[in-house]
Amino acid sequence: MSHAPGRVADAKNKPPLPTQESRHRWWVLAVIGIAQLMVVLDATIVNIALPSAQQDLGFSDGNRQWVVTAYALAFGSLLLLGGRIADLFGRKITFLVGLVGFAGTSAIGGAATTFGMLVAARAGQGVFGALLAPAALALLTTTFTDAKERAKAFTVYGAIAGAGGALGLLLGGVLTEYLNWRWTLYVNLFFAGIAFVGGMVLLQRTARDKSATLDISGTILVSVGLFSLVYGFSNAESHDWSSAATWGFLAVGVVLLAAFSWWQTRAANPLLPLRVLMDRNRGASYIAILISGAGMFGVFLFLTYYLQQSLGYTPVKTGLAFLPMIAGLMVTNILATTRLVPRNGPKPVVPIGMGITAAGMAWMTTLDLTSSYASHVMPPLIIVGLGLGLVIAPAMSLATAGVAPEDAGVASALVNTVQQVGGSIGTALLTTVSASAATDYLTGKNPKDPAALAHAALESYSAAYWWSAGFFVAGLVISGLLYRRGAPKYNENAAPVVHM
Repeated sequence: MSHAPGRVADAKNKPPLPTQESRHRWWVLAVIGIAQLMVVLDATIVNIALPSAQQDLGFSDGNRQWVVTAYALAFGSLLLLGGRIADLFGRKITFLVGLVGFAGTSAIGGAATTFGMLVAARAGQGVFGALLAPAALALLTTTFTDAKERAKAFTVYGAIAGAGGALGLLLGGVLTEYLNWRWTLYVNLFFAGIAFVGGMVLLQRTARDKSATLDISGTILVSVGLFSLVYGFSNAESHDWSSAATWGFLAVGVVLLAAFSWWQTRAANPLLPLRVLMDRNRGASYIAILISGAGMFGVFLFLTYYLQQSLGYTPVKTGLAFLPMIAGLMVTNILATTRLVPRNGPKPVVPIGMGITAAGMAWMTTLDLTSSYASHVMPPLIIVGLGLGLVIAPAMSLATAGVAPEDAGVASALVNTVQQVGGSIGTALLTTVSASAATDYLTGKNPKDPAALAHAALESYSAAYWWSAGFFVAGLVISGLLYRRGAPKYNENAAPVVHM
């Protein structure tokens, strides 16, 4: 394996020469953090603006979900391709192209005059986000090679990944309430502009392996497979689970992803080298990210509905309500990545985080129409934040640690992919469960009675919280079984470690 100059000591064990990227690594972290925040924000920032956009452009309630789903479909189905492009053609150029494209499609979405134009722009954001997100995480993985510094860097990155959705709700509320819905898209020009200038100045161009080729067959199989899976779960929101539009796409997705796994064992230049998955801690981390992605929607989606529709909060007040959760997440993020995991390993830390989050979700089922924020809403939110902080940053760090430089992009893409698929699964399952709970409650009652409707909504939220708690309990069991005991070690046959 060839190594980048300045990264690895030579045969005489001379210290590596510092590269521009390593000298300015904390500024590089700031650039990557801004870019990642922009991508994460866009998963939720538009949600609060949807009613205003719907009124302005005149689309139906049935079509409203496609403003969100178009982004998720393009983003989720193309992430692995984006990660491999970053590996083959260079992380810097992929990162910069992703930024420019994301900003351009955001501007088109902000200027949209029709529903179709808005949905197309959101899909475009997903395409360029699929280039940007894995390149950003791969840059972080290869820039921070010292264990202690890497832990600090992933503390910041994990906080952005975990808290970005809540920050999106806050920023979306502020922009919608004080400007208009179009600024939830225009704001990306600001983020992208800063990150682009910083990336041009600080990031180093990496050498391209001209002998490597893109796995076209694998790309088609995994992209169409992930598209079918995400689309199938998205359809579950508006169709019955027995509908062919739901189970048909899910079945096609599973078959194509199975075929993709088989093909990766035979391809000359596989899109996803299976050695990336063979390390036990890394595999456990991907599962932890998948489950936490599914369960987090119980907070972001249904608590948002509860605060606005049941308690009458404004969009801005709703966003502010999530800040204590972010504070809790930041505290345990720092504690987990800098102290607990390096000292004790992931086995006690991530399962405990799953259990704490499950307890917080179960506590939320007690919320009712008379609940006050300080006494009833904030305490379980803080508990959920503390739990998520023990899960997200350690899992993201371990999912990409010990990976060979040529696999950094695809390993990073897989982190985003499983989180996106987890979010899609969570959205579909929790939406279906909550709708069924509301329908069951209204059976035999007057469906036009405001009091009955209000309590039906509470029943629907409670069901979603219980299921979210169930996801995290499953995560506790699975992560407890899969993670190795002790400080992290890596299987060098599964994914070669570059010794710095």
